[in-house]
Amino acid sequence: LGDAFLDDIEQALHSIQQFPRFWSVYDGEYRRYLLKRFSYGLVYRIDVARIFIVAVAHLHRTPGYWKDRA
Repeated sequence: LGDAFLDDIEQALHSIQQFPRFWSVYDGEYRRYLLKRFSYGLVYRIDVARIFIVAVAHLHRTPGYWKDRA
């Protein structure tokens, strides 16, 4: 199961890298990619030349708990 989770994360990172603006705005300047098999989302923001992954956020936890990391 752990390997499947890592595979989903790697696929998400690849997709975000290829099409960073494809996923809709989630909160302000942040976007969220939802994993296909697990209840997690990758919260990220796009800078001029970089993509910053802010959190691998559990979808059933208190919304916005990751904001202090940004």
